[in-house]
Amino acid sequence: MELGSCAIEQSFNESYSFYAREALDELPDSFTITDPSIPGHPIIFASPGFLKMTGYDRDEVIGRSGAMFQGPGTCRRAVMEIREAVREERRAQVVLLNYKKDGTPFWMLFYMAPVFGCGGGVVHFVAVQVELERRRRGCLVGEDGERVQQEFVFGGCRKEVCLDSVMGIGGVCSMDQHDDDDDDDDGVRDLESEEPCEASDDDKRSAVTAMDSILSVLTHYSESTGRLVCTKRCSMPDMGLLSTSLLISLGRIKQSFVLTNPHLPDMPIVYASDAFLKLTGYAREEVLGRNCRFLGGSNTDISTLYLIRESIKSERPCTVRILNYRKDKSSFWNLLHISPVRDASGKVAYFVGVQIEEDHKNGDRQGLSPEKRQCSVVGVVKVAVRSLSMTAGSSKS
Repeated sequence: MELGSCAIEQSFNESYSFYAREALDELPDSFTITDPSIPGHPIIFASPGFLKMTGYDRDEVIGRSGAMFQGPGTCRRAVMEIREAVREERRAQVVLLNYKKDGTPFWMLFYMAPVFGCGGGVVHFVAVQVELERRRRGCLVGEDGERVQQEFVFGGCRKEVCLDSVMGIGGVCSMDQHDDDDDDDDGVRDLESEEPCEASDDDKRSAVTAMDSILSVLTHYSESTGRLVCTKRCSMPDMGLLSTSLLISLGRIKQSFVLTNPHLPDMPIVYASDAFLKLTGYAREEVLGRNCRFLGGSNTDISTLYLIRESIKSERPCTVRILNYRKDKSSFWNLLHISPVRDASGKVAYFVGVQIEEDHKNGDRQGLSPEKRQCSVVGVVKVAVRSLSMTAGSSKS
């Protein structure tokens, strides 16, 4: 948890200057900022407007997934649409039923946009939430004495239920206190069962205006950090960037491992798990872009390094026992398993290296041996890469 909290803090501070938080806090809109590169795709910033709308404190939200606001009435189809947009690193706009801290459901227009780094990859997602007004359904009496039905609207969604079937005796719908109480009790059930339509044009314009303001602030306060962000992808070749979808899949793996790209000069690390950072003591920015040899030291066996190079050259897996060094210069025996990872076409896309500190744990809670744990990690990585390349191939066709 401590490592995760540190990563969340760094995610914001390394991209934007100190004054960015103050500028974002002054915006009246409800929005959150999330980081797909951190396991669980957590919220790293929540605006005062969002906290007021949901009833949560900032400490209760930061580090949590947006799924915490969903409930039994949340449309799974809308959630899948958001996930698909994250995977494809594009904007999305859906009407969603979420829940406040006290359990109250509410409709909102959810508008999400990616924030791209100067290297072309997605660094964050911004999500604007516009709460949709709820108008009560009642009855008016026309000049001819007949009832005129009013619409009961949830964010512009008409509730197709005729009140005539539930009217009592008489031509007028009374709105006394008793009816109000009954209607309030039914309101939650109505909200949870209502099938939403599109939000109004005013709601959509509000979401777009809010998003423009937020992205303007982020762009402005990223300049001083040297890590300029932008609203559109800046295509830069051979950066070894991983897609958001792959980052999210890899982030679910709890073991220590790295992913390297053999098609880039010096075969650099393009992904490092949180467990790897904890094992070695390095920060993520100190690892990415470097060859794994930096873990070696004066007493690292040269013949073992030769075996590793030969296995990579022949595109075959290998398992070795190698002496490695942490950032603080302390050494540890590393049970290292390296394996090629092929894409859907059968070509080697990456190499995965899984590390287990010898004598630290001979097995996990399920009694798995180091070998089985390593094979499990390799299997999950292979499935993620292969699935991604198959999806990319089909989308291009």
